[in-house]
Amino acid sequence: MGAPVSDASGAGIPLTDRAKRIFVKSFGCQMNVYDSHRMADVAAQEGYQEAATIEDADLVVLNTCHIRERASEKIYSELGKVRELREAREVAGLKTTIVVAGCVAQAEGAEILRRQPAVDLVVGPQNYHRLPQLLRAASLRSGVVDTTFPVEDKFDHLPASSPATIRSRGVSAFVTVQEGCDKFCSFCVVPYTRGAESSRSVAKVVQEIVGLARAGVREVTLIGQNVNAYHGQDEGGRAADLAHLLNVVAKIPGILRVRYTTSHPNDMSEALILAHRDNPSLAPYLHLPVQSGSNRILAAMNRKHDVGDYMDIVGRIRAVRPDIALSSDFIVGYPGESDADFQETLDLVGAVGFAASYTFKYSSRPGTPGAELKNQIDEQTKSARLLTLQQLLEDQRQAFNRAAVGRIMPVLFEKSGRHAGQVIGRSPYLQSVYAVGDAALIGAIADVEIIGVGPNSLRGRIVAPASQSLDEIQRNAAFSGEADASLRKENA
Repeated sequence: MGAPVSDASGAGIPLTDRAKRIFVKSFGCQMNVYDSHRMADVAAQEGYQEAATIEDADLVVLNTCHIRERASEKIYSELGKVRELREAREVAGLKTTIVVAGCVAQAEGAEILRRQPAVDLVVGPQNYHRLPQLLRAASLRSGVVDTTFPVEDKFDHLPASSPATIRSRGVSAFVTVQEGCDKFCSFCVVPYTRGAESSRSVAKVVQEIVGLARAGVREVTLIGQNVNAYHGQDEGGRAADLAHLLNVVAKIPGILRVRYTTSHPNDMSEALILAHRDNPSLAPYLHLPVQSGSNRILAAMNRKHDVGDYMDIVGRIRAVRPDIALSSDFIVGYPGESDADFQETLDLVGAVGFAASYTFKYSSRPGTPGAELKNQIDEQTKSARLLTLQQLLEDQRQAFNRAAVGRIMPVLFEKSGRHAGQVIGRSPYLQSVYAVGDAALIGAIADVEIIGVGPNSLRGRIVAPASQSLDEIQRNAAFSGEADASLRKENA
């Protein structure tokens, strides 16, 4: 037995069985990955350790995504498997608690319990900081649901990740800095499942990243549903934009590379564009969803920008950072999309040239304006258009990768390869790169000459000494007084 810990209301919750295991399975976006890690951190306060497999878990959390219909239905299929797993464990005298978290939980609430009575707890993405007391309630009665939008900020109640846990998750980390969206695109459920736009303060973000850096994280990706709408306060109480936050984060000792995602074209400010020129730690990579190349469809989607706006941003950012790589999101088959509209999307792709992209068939989400439209596109047409678009984007991705051959790039090594003496890392452009090297390189950035290209990775040769290794970073991770003062001055 351990000492009690306090929940957000101050009530004591006893730590019970420290041998219990939690397994969190994420679906969907990077924010879900971040939330899953934080749920594991919360459960750790209750004595749960992370299980290597779902079969070994006493607490199973499915952290769900509601963006696509297929993703939502996948959850119910997964729940059937988890129910069977629980029944098998019960035969062995083991108890399994099943939790559905995330955006499907927020959108469907008690409907999840109706469709799958084996679920013990349904909790929305704004309430997982209350996991201890919700689990306690679920142990006393069946089918607990919490999908409220609480007044308190969940980030104020989340425990810090332990250094050992951070190290186990790798040398790159996601950090949520902004949540929610006020754009109300007609195809999207995010405003309904994540709520209005809100931003964490600069100080809170820095505090979290300092802990990550001290444990050996070398690269952070600042994430949000609409991350470039970030508007957190600095220490002086003034509004700070994403460009300011990126500059502060880049000065944290141990952080060598910074990224951000996902952005909306309407919030791509001049200051943020110039940050790609002026901030050497900011990776030359921008994920900027456009969704369609047709102005008519963009208007129907309520995107509030047109193709000209998007191309203007592309031109401006390439003017200040010519080597920048661009990726995007595309939806095909939005209600009313004609062959001509789809061709305009292909034309936009040809004009921009993308290093990577994510493509989807339009999926009608209940409660969104798009679901009410009558002129839905048939599945056969959507599938054919998706295949055509994917082939064009894949050709561009492969061309971008082939163009890397002969270049020397700084690669952050993240793990050992499948073969002895091999290490794998990421280029500034998010390409997977493998090279011959010692495992001591993990957590270090080294200059690598790209000498070959495969379907999904690049082959490199290390040509220059690496930066500090992960072991060295961990030995020297404590901040000096000068470093802390520098951060405070920058944030003020």
